[in-house]
Amino acid sequence: MAHPTDVRPGAAPLLPAAPALDNAVWAALAGPHAQLADRYGRAARYRPETYAFAALADPADPAAWTDLHTLVGPGNPVRVKPAAWVPDGWEVLGEGAGVQLVDTALRAEPAPEAVPLGAGDVPEILDLVARTRPGPFLRRTVEMGTYLGIRHRGRLVAMAGERLRLPGWTEISAVCTDPAYRGRGLATRLVRAVAAGIRDRGDTPFLHAAADNTPAIRLYESLGFTLRRRSRIVHLRSPGTTGAGRTLNVTTRSARRTPTRPASPDGRR
Repeated sequence: MAHPTDVRPGAAPLLPAAPALDNAVWAALAGPHAQLADRYGRAARYRPETYAFAALADPADPAAWTDLHTLVGPGNPVRVKPAAWVPDGWEVLGEGAGVQLVDTALRAEPAPEAVPLGAGDVPEILDLVARTRPGPFLRRTVEMGTYLGIRHRGRLVAMAGERLRLPGWTEISAVCTDPAYRGRGLATRLVRAVAAGIRDRGDTPFLHAAADNTPAIRLYESLGFTLRRRSRIVHLRSPGTTGAGRTLNVTTRSARRTPTRPASPDGRR
C-alpha cells in the first residue's frame, strides 16, 4: 500500500536510502546515459535539445561547482537538480521543489494499442506536449529511452516514456493525454506499459512530479508508486564578469542558502 502524500519541506524520505536515486541526474549522466552527456570533472549536463538539466557528483562539493562553471562557461544559465545550496556568485533565476516516487506495487502490463514513438514522431510529440504541459520535453528527449503513444484515427492523443536511466532504475516521464481524451484511462495504460518494459530489463520504475502537483502525486500513488523524497531544483546563472570587469569568485569554499522563489524551473510534471 502506498504511503499517504506528504510533500512538506523537510519531510523525511519514506523509503530506505538509495544513493543513485538521491542524485538521479548525475547517476544517469555518469552511467547509462554517458553517451548523451557533456562532462567536465565532477559536473555533467545533457547535450542540447535532450534534457535541460545538469548535475554534480556531489552537490555539496565546491570543487564540483567549479567544474560546472568550466562546463557551462561564465554568465550562462543552467538548471541543476538536486541542489540544497548554491555557492556564492551563482545567481538564482528561479527555483522549485520536486518529489520522487518509486514503484512499490504497480501492476505493469503491456498495452496492445500502444505504439513506439521515434524521431519521426517528434513534431506530433511536441504539439501534444505544448497542449498538455507534462514537463520539459525537447527535440532530442525521445533519444533518452522508449516512448509509447496511443493514436486515435491516426492522431497522437496520449503518450508516456522513459527519461532518466541509472543503474537499476528508469524514470517514467512525459505522461500526458489530450484534454479531449482524458477520463479513458489512457495515461494509466501507458504508465503500466512503459513500466513493463522497464521491469523486463531488470530495472525498477520511478518518476518525478512537481511538489505542488498533488493530484498527479495522488494518482501515481493510487497506481502503486510510493513517495520517496522531496528535493530542490534551481535555475541558475553561472558567475561571470560584472559591468566593472570583475570576475566573480567560483572557487569559494563557502555556500549560501537562498530563499524560496515562486518561479519553478522544472515546469509541471
